[in-house]
Amino acid sequence: MDETAAKNKRLQFGNRYLTNKEKVFEHNAWDNVQWSEEQLDAARLKVAEVAATKADQETRAHFEIEAANYWNKFYDIHTNRFFKDRNWLFVEFPELLPVSQPTKTTDTEDFVTTRDFPGKDGAFRIFEVGCGVGNTILPILDTNKNPGLYVYGSDFSSKAVDVLRSHEKFDSARCTVFICDATADDWQTPFPEGSVDIIIYIFVLSAICPEKFAHVVKQSWNYLKPGGLVLFRDYGRYDMAQLRFKKGRCLDDNFYVRGDGTRCYFFTQGHNLRGGRASWSVPLQIVSNISF
Repeated sequence: MDETAAKNKRLQFGNRYLTNKEKVFEHNAWDNVQWSEEQLDAARLKVAEVAATKADQETRAHFEIEAANYWNKFYDIHTNRFFKDRNWLFVEFPELLPVSQPTKTTDTEDFVTTRDFPGKDGAFRIFEVGCGVGNTILPILDTNKNPGLYVYGSDFSSKAVDVLRSHEKFDSARCTVFICDATADDWQTPFPEGSVDIIIYIFVLSAICPEKFAHVVKQSWNYLKPGGLVLFRDYGRYDMAQLRFKKGRCLDDNFYVRGDGTRCYFFTQGHNLRGGRASWSVPLQIVSNISF
């Protein structure tokens, strides 16, 4: 491995090892824990006990149909108090930091830039699916001052989109956000297919019915430029959040409904987001465990 490759190789847990006790909430690797077989067995048993009593089809259908309403109610209650500073964002995903070189122009890009759309002149475009109130988008806009950067964000909740647009750090000259149901067949994005360099999924797929993962991934894949990246982070299997669920909250295997009506799925590293036995055409890099 040459020096450049060594520098670009992503370290497991990034730079989160705690070396300064005064920064315990900024740089840590609390998730760097190896469970014993006894602990894993106890977690599996807990999950199996809760999963033994799953919701009926009518209940599952209710939470699927009313998903947008539950998320709107969630943001009505929390408004912008839900915004949290993701200190780990640029440690885990340095690709979101300013780039020193413009991205290579491709035939697809030449075609895209003949169309008029927000961010048309952007040299580097990022699209976050499920942006919420801006926990990821706002830090990107605040940190990445690359003049060629343009950011898009979509969310299921109209309330979340309204809260994000009204935030003092939201920059409409560099960012467009819109309402979108990621499980729909037509996303009606304000930008064309093949125009995005990076697509972000952070704690969003977990809120979607697992049966629709493959559709969501396929839809978003259409918007990537050749060689584009997908950045993914979400809840891991046997996370304490999963082990705290009580009986009556399980909708399907590793898929639950919270008390406020929002849903949550817990992934494994080997989970195939495309569904079935198909495999990714490019490797999906695991940057860290969310469990433990």
